Amino acid sequence: MTRFILSFFGGIFSVITLGLLMVALTIGAVFWMYGRDLPSHESLAQYTPPTISRIYSAEGRVIDEFAQERRLFTPADQIPDLVKQAFISAEDKNFYSHQGYDPRGIAAAFVDAVRSRGQDVRGASTITQQVMKNFLLSGDRRAERKIKEIILASRVESALSKEKILELYLNEIFLGQNAYGVTAAAQVYFNKTLSQLAPHEAATLASMPKAPSNYHPVRNADRLLDRRNFVLREMYENGYIDRGTYLVEEAQPLRSVQNDDFEPYQRAMPPRDYFTDEIRRQLSRDFGEEQFFSGGYNVRATLDPEMQEEAAEALRRALERYDRGLGTWRGTGVTIPVETLEDEAAWRAALVDLNVARDITLDGKWHVAVVREVRADELVLGIEDVPADDPRAPVVPRSDTSWFSGDLDANFGAGAVVYVREEMTEEGGFAHWSLRQIPEVQGGFMAMDANTGRVIAMQGGFSYQDSVFNRATQAQRQPGSSFKPFVYASALDSGYTPATIVVDAPIEVDTAQGVWRPRNASNRFYGPTPLRTGIERSRNLMTIRLAQEVGMDTVATYAERFGVYDDMGRNIANSLGADETTLYRMVAAYAMFANGGERVEPTLIDRVQDRYGKTIYSHETAAGNARVCIDCDDAALPEGRAPRIINQRERVMNAVTAYQLTSMMQGVVERGTAAATVNLPVPTAGKTGTTNDAKDVWFVGFTSNIVAGCYIGYDQPQPLGASASGGAMCGPVFDEFMEEAVAKYGGGPFDVPDECQFIKIDRFSGSRLSDDASGPNVVAECFREGEVPIFGIQFDGGFAVSGDFDRIAPGEEEGQARNVTTSTGEQGVVGPRAGFGTLSSGGLY
Repeated sequence: MTRFILSFFGGIFSVITLGLLMVALTIGAVFWMYGRDLPSHESLAQYTPPTISRIYSAEGRVIDEFAQERRLFTPADQIPDLVKQAFISAEDKNFYSHQGYDPRGIAAAFVDAVRSRGQDVRGASTITQQVMKNFLLSGDRRAERKIKEIILASRVESALSKEKILELYLNEIFLGQNAYGVTAAAQVYFNKTLSQLAPHEAATLASMPKAPSNYHPVRNADRLLDRRNFVLREMYENGYIDRGTYLVEEAQPLRSVQNDDFEPYQRAMPPRDYFTDEIRRQLSRDFGEEQFFSGGYNVRATLDPEMQEEAAEALRRALERYDRGLGTWRGTGVTIPVETLEDEAAWRAALVDLNVARDITLDGKWHVAVVREVRADELVLGIEDVPADDPRAPVVPRSDTSWFSGDLDANFGAGAVVYVREEMTEEGGFAHWSLRQIPEVQGGFMAMDANTGRVIAMQGGFSYQDSVFNRATQAQRQPGSSFKPFVYASALDSGYTPATIVVDAPIEVDTAQGVWRPRNASNRFYGPTPLRTGIERSRNLMTIRLAQEVGMDTVATYAERFGVYDDMGRNIANSLGADETTLYRMVAAYAMFANGGERVEPTLIDRVQDRYGKTIYSHETAAGNARVCIDCDDAALPEGRAPRIINQRERVMNAVTAYQLTSMMQGVVERGTAAATVNLPVPTAGKTGTTNDAKDVWFVGFTSNIVAGCYIGYDQPQPLGASASGGAMCGPVFDEFMEEAVAKYGGGPFDVPDECQFIKIDRFSGSRLSDDASGPNVVAECFREGEVPIFGIQFDGGFAVSGDFDRIAPGEEEGQARNVTTSTGEQGVVGPRAGFGTLSSGGLY
């Protein structure tokens, strides 16, 4: 009997043992089969999640962000324990004790699934398993994926620390509202940093991973509140918060940005503009677009926000001034349904849905509005962001529309969308709403430090939200006479002087299109004239003859050396700025005049750091910009002695040439084509430019430290009108901006090279004068030290003087009738036009 009992139990034991062995072998076989071709978990140790790239102003303020996924990477040691504890309580309370998977949790989930006959299926995944799913596997719910999860989770637990696994999870997890990771989510939901979160706010974030779309703080507020309180209870039961804290936090209302309890984070940033978008374009080109959008770069921009506002305001003012001078109302061309106008909520919702520019500020913010009623003497409006009970009556009086032709009925209909801004009284109170429209004419403006190349302001059009095309960097335009300084610079470097005489007389050039007869802007000819007066008065015929004397190869090589063109055409008309370039290139080239002839590369970026804070680009040390600090690392530097900075920049032109040209361009501002519109309290030099038929107008100028430029023209070039010129249209933009720039950055006399020797000359005749000569025609001209200038030689470029013409005597006012001596020696009075034959309209001026 005993043997039988022993045999019976022995058999049972053997069966159980063999069964367990078979189960173990089966499980082992399953795990071996699914574990053969799994992705490597080792890559997680080097994983760097896609992260927001941020752009900071020179003052350290965030001004823009670019990202495919809104994520801010935060290392585990910088994530507060409170946040970690909230997510552990919500997702995996045994995180610190299990080996990657939780058998008890899996068993409980299996039992629940059986009891509910498949209706209650929960994942029971640990945080480690969720990391495997998010990083290495798909998101389906098949048993095969679960097995792979467990295998990988057990492997990764042996390779990475718990803190590293938690870091991956808390930075990768999607938490709704396009927020990836806890740091971005804290901003999106509460506009707070992680360290500022209260327990109930951390619990709110920890409620999201389960299903962010089902826990929206507005649409699913009750559901989210229940989930949040569950997480708080788990935190209390797990010992992370005490009972008092739990009760206080559970009683807190559900508050969020989405419920208007906090200001949205984005509201603190300025709207995207041309400056930051150009940085995006340049860094996407240099690093690759995908890398820039996901690399987590910290970009320190050169932007000065105050000067950027001034640039935008100055350019917009000039564009609007021109547009209103045309006297035509175009409006936005956008309407909303008339049936919405009787219901305030309806028309407000319709306005919000419109894709129209909302980034315009010019003498105040421009508001989007809709015409609700057209009356004989006023327009009744609905204004998007002005409430109905606002004391400012939402009407535009007829007197405000006097600048354009036609009755109100002819220009407006109910439902028309318009822009308005506040018009103020002289005392500063509200007067009425004033109609505005975005001009068709466009333009660009840019300003930079002449010594470092740091761009402090850039405006690429009237409104970035209306048109993202950056006319400062992308628009190829004819610079017209603003190119002439490069012709004169090539001549000065070739042995000519500011007192060199060039004949201003008619020219005929045979071309494939026929005879080209260029002209001066005044339609007059001035005979033998010094170079200084030629550039001050922007004489085309002198410039052509000078370019012919120097040689277009020399002129083009010079322009290419300054970066105005990559490959300039050698056509003689290009000496008048007929070839196309960008404002960005022109301003950078003028900076080399301003700084005495040294190469400077323009930059919108001071430095770029990667997500770990390592500098991967610095403008200071970039090729061509290097300035070396000799004593910066010397801890024993004597008190009161500054470190020595050695400039290693390339010299692109002789310092004397740079000063001669600068002095001549000072004459443009003081008594030349810009004298009427540019008037700054510090020495200023520059050059106007107006192309043929005034399709483009320019002014580029500089003080001792800041160089700035403007161009205005239609995107599809067309004449701006007979009165349009660079001095009249762009001069005021430069002057308005530079008044503020001088107030902030200062300015002083231009540096005079030691090699300069000064001789007084008559600026009209080029004759040498005595050292004690004085008067409006006297100018002290810089000549190279040791050079013996020869006066009286005239150059004509090899062009014959064609036909008879009237020569204007020195000092005579242009545009007035005057006594002249003709080429036959006779005396006469002529009107505002020269008497030369059939002068064509060819050429630029």
